[in-house]
Amino acid sequence: MPPVVAEHQTVSTNSEFFNQPKAVWAVAFACVVGFMGIGLVDPILPAIARGLRASPSQVELLFTSYFGVTAVMMLVTGVVSSRLGPRTTLLAGLLVIVVFASLSGSSGSVGELVGMRAGWGLGNALFIATALAVIVGSATGGVPGAIILYESALGLGISMGPLVGGLLGGISWRGPFFGTATLMAIGFALVATLLGPVPKPARPTGFLDPLRAVRDPGLRTIAVMALFYNFGFFTILAYTPFVIHQSVHVLGLIYFGWGVLLAITAVFLAPRLERRFGTVIPLYGVLASLTALLAIMALVPRLGIIVAVIASGAVLGVNNTLVTQAAMTVSRAERPVASAGYNFVRWIGGAVAPWLAGELAVKVGARVPFVVGAVGVALGAAVLASGRRHLGALPQMPQHSRREPQVGDAVE
Repeated sequence: MPPVVAEHQTVSTNSEFFNQPKAVWAVAFACVVGFMGIGLVDPILPAIARGLRASPSQVELLFTSYFGVTAVMMLVTGVVSSRLGPRTTLLAGLLVIVVFASLSGSSGSVGELVGMRAGWGLGNALFIATALAVIVGSATGGVPGAIILYESALGLGISMGPLVGGLLGGISWRGPFFGTATLMAIGFALVATLLGPVPKPARPTGFLDPLRAVRDPGLRTIAVMALFYNFGFFTILAYTPFVIHQSVHVLGLIYFGWGVLLAITAVFLAPRLERRFGTVIPLYGVLASLTALLAIMALVPRLGIIVAVIASGAVLGVNNTLVTQAAMTVSRAERPVASAGYNFVRWIGGAVAPWLAGELAVKVGARVPFVVGAVGVALGAAVLASGRRHLGALPQMPQHSRREPQVGDAVE
C-alpha cells in the first residue's frame, strides 16, 4: 500500500485534526480519489474479460502494468520532486492520471487497456511520492495529525474504490475509468487553485539513493517481507473476483466491506496494537492470520471464500500500516528516499502476483493461486524472523506489558 510515516504520538484535539487549511483538504480529496484506483477495477475484472474477450491472466496484466511502472518510477520520482518541487510533481501526477484514466475507458482491446494502466501507474508514482510530504508540510496540528489525515484518506479511497467500480461498472465496464478521471480532474483543479508553493528539499535526490537505502539490512528486511506479503494481498484483491462468480454490483459490495474493515483497522487498530505489543509481534500475528485465511480459501466453497475475503480486510489493514511505518522508522535514510526504495521493492510483488495467479489458474487449477499466496505470506514471515536482529529501531513491547515471572515458572 502507499507510504505512511510513523510518528508515535497522538493528535492533541479533534478540533486540530479538522481545522486544516483548504489546501490540505484539496490534497486529501485527491488522495481519496487516487487510492480509489487501487480497488476500482476489482468488481469489473470479469466484465472487462467478457467485454474485451480476454482471459483472466490477460486481465490480471492491468495490475502488473500499473504496479510495475509504479515500482520502477519510484526510483525516479524523488529525482523529479526534489528538482521541480512537490507542488509541480503532485500536479503532474494528477494530470497524468486524468489523461490515462480517460484513455483506459476508451480502450478497444485488452492490450491497449494494459498500456493505459501502465501510464496510470506513472501518474500514481508521481502522485503518491509527494502527496504525503505536501500534507505534512501544510497541515496544522503537527505531523501526527497529518499522518492520521493521510491514512484516513487512504482507507476511505481503498474502501470506496470497489463500491464506485461496482456502481458505475453496472452501466459499463468503462464507467469506472471515466468516473475516476472526472473526480481526479476536480482534484487537480482544487489543488492547483488552493495549494500554494511548497519548498523543495534541501538536497536533490539522486537516482541511486533509493537503491542505496535498501542496502540497509533493516529496511531490506521489511521491503522483502512486503514483497512476499503482496503475493497474498493481490491474490485476494486481483484474482478472487474470478473465483467467486458474482455480479458487478455484488462484487462491489463484497470488496466495499473488505475495504471498510481495512480502513478501520489501519487507522484505529494498528496504532493500538503497536502501542501495546510493539511492531514485530503484531506483524507475526497478521502474517500468520493471512496465511491461514488464504489456505482456507483454497479449500472452502464459494460462500466461504467471500467471508474470508471480507475478513481479510481486517488483517490487511493492520499489516499495511505497521509494515509501512516500520519501513519509515527502521531506515537511517531520509524518509522520502527510504520510502522510494521500500516501494520499489514491494511493488515488484504487486506486479508479479496478479499475473502469476492468472497463469496458475489456467494451467494448474483455480485454487492453486490461494496456496501460492499462502506460501508467499509465510515466506514473508520467515524473512521477518530472519532479519529481526536488524529491527531494533522499531517500537518494542513496553516493559510494563510483559508478564512478570511467577512462582513455579521453569528456570532456563
